[in-house]
Amino acid sequence: MRFNQLVPELSVSDIENSKRFYTDVLGFRIEYERVEDKFAFLSLGEAQLMINEINGHWETGKLEYPLGRGINFQIEINHVEEFVARIKEKGEVPFKDIFTSKYRCDGICYVEKEVLIQDPDGYL
Repeated sequence: MRFNQLVPELSVSDIENSKRFYTDVLGFRIEYERVEDKFAFLSLGEAQLMINEINGHWETGKLEYPLGRGINFQIEINHVEEFVARIKEKGEVPFKDIFTSKYRCDGICYVEKEVLIQDPDGYL
């Protein structure tokens, strides 16, 4: 397995609920997990993510919902409309439904379709 040079690890309140959300709803795959540590390493295409149930070892301050304040993760997927339809079929409601954004980078304007999905702990 190839590990990305940066892999975020999210503190989550309930590892089983988060695994269900990321795998069953969003389509991530569990690459490996340490059940005894309530830890899972997930991937979706080239995106990699670790989730670990809050355990008192990594907190730098008091954790309150939504845990994802101040950060969001961009994950590229194909067919955003089909993706959103699938998550809605599973009963999830996007934090912000599909919208179009324009971003300038080195004089080039990129047009992106985006959707914001919030996980059970408030990460976008």
